[in-house]
Amino acid sequence: MFAIIETGGKQYKVNEGDIIFIEKLEAAEGEKVTFDKVLAVATDDGFKSGKPTVEGASVTANVVKNGKGKKIYVMTYKSKKNEKKKIGHRQPYTKVQIEKIAF
Repeated sequence: MFAIIETGGKQYKVNEGDIIFIEKLEAAEGEKVTFDKVLAVATDDGFKSGKPTVEGASVTANVVKNGKGKKIYVMTYKSKKNEKKKIGHRQPYTKVQIEKIAF
């Protein structure tokens, strides 16, 4: 059994018990979050897709951790102008564990 959910502008295929890293949510560690934008659900009975979402379906997850990803560096450079700049960025994320897929 799996579901396809949308959060943070991205789509994720999740099973019960999966741990995924998603865009940062305004939820503290240990809180439960519910994803209502379920695009499709697959069970032993068959596959059900929504138009655009499946009616009455939801995915419940537990927030494990809020953190920041690995630092990336971005260099900007303009030739013949002696202009260069180095910028670092760490993307915030929320680590969640999928508990239940209901529909």
